[in-house]
Amino acid sequence: MTDDANAPWLIVGLGNPGPDYAANRHNVGFMVVDLLAERIGGKFKRAQKAQAQVVEGRMGPPGPANRRVILAKPMSYMNLSGGPVTVLRDFYKVPTARIVAVHDELDIDYGVLRVKIGGGDNGHNGLKSMTKAMGAEYHRVRFGIGRPPGRMQVADFVLKDFSSTERKELDYFVDRAADSVECLVAEGLERAQSAYNS
Repeated sequence: MTDDANAPWLIVGLGNPGPDYAANRHNVGFMVVDLLAERIGGKFKRAQKAQAQVVEGRMGPPGPANRRVILAKPMSYMNLSGGPVTVLRDFYKVPTARIVAVHDELDIDYGVLRVKIGGGDNGHNGLKSMTKAMGAEYHRVRFGIGRPPGRMQVADFVLKDFSSTERKELDYFVDRAADSVECLVAEGLERAQSAYNS
């Protein structure tokens, strides 16, 4: 699939469906795309072809930097995210280089962002599934959640809600992550990296 200048962007928030997971660290990708949907004035609806919820709209300033976007939340559970994302990619004819995965990242301190393209999955099951389905050359907005304290297992840590201390700053960090996605889509990777990679 070629990188057509008029092709839409597919912004995928990674997480697990259902209220039990909604406030988990692992669901920060959902939180960011929920905010982006709010900003573009859209409501998530069930995708016709994929096991996902989607919002279609436009992002960025008026003029040539205004882009068509599809915001998506796979409803397949994290470790099967690649299936729905691939269906959406094919349905909307999105080049892989215009796909952005927004996800939690253990190896970065809480609230720190890293915007990048390609690379490994670092043990993240959502990325692992996406990369297996379509290769690694998609963008990532990595939202730092830090490492589990003491001897807590990684799986337990990511499936717990943010702590009360973390929640005090969570809205600010989610807002900043949403800003970084908008910057990436409108102004490109280098600009987003220089503005948001702390």
